[in-house]
Amino acid sequence: MKLNAITIKDIARALGLSASTVSRALRDSYEISEETKKKVRDYANENKYRPNLAALSLRKGKSRSIGVIVADIANNYFSQIIGGIESVANEKGYNVIITQSKDSAEREQMIINDLTSRSIDGLIVSLAAGTTDYSLFEEMIEQGVPIVFIDRIAEHIETHKVTADNFTGAYNAVQHLAKSGYKKIALIANNRNLSISRERIDGCMKAFEELELEQDGKWVQFCAAGGSDDREIEKVITSLLDMKNRPDALLTLSDTLSLKTLRILKRKQVRVPEEIGLMGFSNFNNSELLDPALSVIYQPSVEMGSVAAKLLLADIESKRPVTSFTKQVLSTRIITRKSSAPAHS
Repeated sequence: MKLNAITIKDIARALGLSASTVSRALRDSYEISEETKKKVRDYANENKYRPNLAALSLRKGKSRSIGVIVADIANNYFSQIIGGIESVANEKGYNVIITQSKDSAEREQMIINDLTSRSIDGLIVSLAAGTTDYSLFEEMIEQGVPIVFIDRIAEHIETHKVTADNFTGAYNAVQHLAKSGYKKIALIANNRNLSISRERIDGCMKAFEELELEQDGKWVQFCAAGGSDDREIEKVITSLLDMKNRPDALLTLSDTLSLKTLRILKRKQVRVPEEIGLMGFSNFNNSELLDPALSVIYQPSVEMGSVAAKLLLADIESKRPVTSFTKQVLSTRIITRKSSAPAHS
């Protein structure tokens, strides 16, 4: 049997009262007798009455809800970002509506339409790998809905942005691999549209030039599906391993790519680091328990989420139009483990 939520009008009809009397009774108004209040509350509780939050938000002008869009909630990195967002939002009394794009631009657009129909007060978004059209975000901002981009950003849109220091993180990773004796470092990147891919590759290239390391255009590979397609990743890894001028180390430039690359290498029985070194961007909590333990560029994900939420709520609660925006870049750190240790001859 389908259960339909009852309304104030339903309670009024059942008790022979006016809708305004029921509304005031539920709000504990002094104008209503205690006897009537009790009668209304009892009936409301017995019939599982819930206030219409959308209607309340229209009356108050705020829904006290913010939307969050990330690529994949199951990804440790994004779940940590969400944790940082919720810690700030919940303390301020805001509800957080968490969604995932699965790196699909079409799904991202559907989510935005759904969230705006719910009258959210603001949005925190990490762009889907396939996103190339940013018009919906621009329309939201024009309509007065604050947006904060986190991690994967649209550089040209005037709003707050929070990222990790992707350039320096990638630069330092190449420096570490080179010190471990690796001379032919291949890069496996996320979708080339993403800001994180461009920034991380730029950092690697800077280090390659300074260290005068050998470069090969085929050693830079992109995964258009953003790491969600295992077959795509395996094809990229296979092509690198089969090269005549084969790289001696792989640097994976996203969290998902890092873990899946290690899994594929193990399945192919390629020994790490004896046959090929491996290092990657990853916030996987148990990287040290992998075999071999994975060297990583670790991003301050929880702090990023916290900073993004503070920026968004400040905009939402501002009594004046916000016209000045910041881009906050948080430092990464290198954690070296066995996967990038010097290879045995």
